[in-house]
Amino acid sequence: MGVFGKCLIAGYLLLSSVANGLKVRRVKAGMRYKEHDPVHIVVNKVGPFNNPTETYRYYSMPFCHQHSSVEEEKQIAALENVELNHEHNHEKRAGAVSHRLRMGESLVGDRRETAPYEVTFLDSVEWRLLCKKELGKSQLVQLKDAIHNNYFFEMFVEDLPMWGYIGDVADEDIIIGEVEGSKTYLFPHLHFYLGYNGDQIVAAKVTTDMDRRVDITNVEVPKTVTFSYSVEFYAEPDLQWKDRLSRYADSNFVPSSFEIHWLSIINSFVLVLLLTAFLTIILLRILKNDFSRYMELDDDALEEEESGWKLIHGDVFRFPENSMLFCAAVGTGNHLLICTLFHLTLALGKILSTNRRGSILAGAVVLYCLTSFVGGYTAVRLYRQMGGKNWVHCIILTGGLFPAPVVAVFMWVNSVALAHGSTSALPFTAILTVLALFVFISFPLTVFGGLMAKNYASADFDAPTRTTKVAREIPTEVPWYRSRSFQLVIAGFLPFSAIYIELHYIFASMWGHQLYTLFGILFIAFMLLVVVTSFITVALLYFQLAREDHQWWWATYINGGMTGLFIYVYSFYYYFHRSGMKGFLQGSFYFGYMSICSFAFFLMLGSAGFQFSLIFVRYIYSRIKSD
Repeated sequence: MGVFGKCLIAGYLLLSSVANGLKVRRVKAGMRYKEHDPVHIVVNKVGPFNNPTETYRYYSMPFCHQHSSVEEEKQIAALENVELNHEHNHEKRAGAVSHRLRMGESLVGDRRETAPYEVTFLDSVEWRLLCKKELGKSQLVQLKDAIHNNYFFEMFVEDLPMWGYIGDVADEDIIIGEVEGSKTYLFPHLHFYLGYNGDQIVAAKVTTDMDRRVDITNVEVPKTVTFSYSVEFYAEPDLQWKDRLSRYADSNFVPSSFEIHWLSIINSFVLVLLLTAFLTIILLRILKNDFSRYMELDDDALEEEESGWKLIHGDVFRFPENSMLFCAAVGTGNHLLICTLFHLTLALGKILSTNRRGSILAGAVVLYCLTSFVGGYTAVRLYRQMGGKNWVHCIILTGGLFPAPVVAVFMWVNSVALAHGSTSALPFTAILTVLALFVFISFPLTVFGGLMAKNYASADFDAPTRTTKVAREIPTEVPWYRSRSFQLVIAGFLPFSAIYIELHYIFASMWGHQLYTLFGILFIAFMLLVVVTSFITVALLYFQLAREDHQWWWATYINGGMTGLFIYVYSFYYYFHRSGMKGFLQGSFYFGYMSICSFAFFLMLGSAGFQFSLIFVRYIYSRIKSD
């Protein structure tokens, strides 16, 4: 290991130890409680409901950091004419102390912190004082702006998320906003509903009390606000711990649409069947006629009758320009394709937790690193078959073709998040973790795959026809429906039409508050997408070869990847017409990371389209007589 590697590990361990020394150890979910045991409520973040990426620390708002004393509580209870009914000793717990986070939680912008709520197992409480706080003008303005921007908060009990709004606006104009006579209300009282099964908490929900709301319309006058809470435990005998997150499918924050998912899959499946049958019939009939014509002609007649795709048999296996970049793109696409299939399979088999916060994203990062061997191997093998000698540069290009734009986009959006003080900015320790995974796992596996291909994979391309020394001229006059631009539109639109319904729900999960758990449907949709993309690419390749255009390598790759461009175009439609997202921070994250997702689809589908096309070209040219 080099000096740089040792320094990176030492720096990472030092920073991790320093950071963790300032944090509390997380309470492991699934605890078995005894009566009156303390139950920890964890606060996470706040932010505009329509901008899921624009999130901030919970305590960036002027909320209570400490619980009130017994004397203060009795005094306020007397003024509020409320009877105190808690008799058990409560663990004092300071608020705003950071929790240690998993990598996935850091990646999705979680910043969990302790809360001063005093809750004990099976002890329902009608009212308790959290704190009494005097809010000045700046704090009232901050809360009022947050309420007008539909800020919500997120809390956890036993890793069960709870959501609620900070406040509400009454008599507000939908278009203009705040008008004369409208009122802005803060919700200072929270009611916790905690469901239990035996000695475990299996359900959690938080609501606000409209009767205890506080009018903060006038921000010029300081206001003393009483923050309070109540707790209600109820039995959930039919809800097991392992199924605790099933209730969220029917939550107001995460609406369910299972039937529409199946409708989209049926629609896509029927489309793929029709398209596949149509292309198969057409291509088989045409190829059968071509084969019959070419096989029946003798050599003299063949020279006179030769036309179409048979005419370019001496050029069709002429390797493309920029072969190193092409091979790196194919290898990277194969890498991402295998990584995605493994990811979906693990999620489908419940080996990868789909309920744990950030596990999907963390799993994608780890699987990308572990499958890097595929990219290095396939890229170098194809590069050597094309006669390439500089295989070292090919490995480096393959290893950086996808991470380089990811890093560029990340540096931009992370800088924007830091400038806005958002929790979406990754902590330095999380950045070091991902960097260490790439440096010590991903890139070495890419190099290892390239070395294996260099030393053990066959360097013979084994083309079924010989390539002439001089390239044949490509006809330039073609009908508009056979033009390159028209092919690009068809290549992207038809596969996109097979997934666009399901795409809406994927976007709603990625850029909203829905929990996406239907990975079986997602797996089917992805496989349908790969199949229809490959069929479309092969069909368009035949028409390209039929017009005597032998430069098909890059054409098939770009045709296959055009669906990625359509996905990016659709992301603009979704942002402006299907979501309420707005603002520079949210826009930067959305369009930045959607460009990365679209680029990943371009590489994956382009690689799949090319490899099916290569099989097709090898097959048809191996079946004809040629010199």
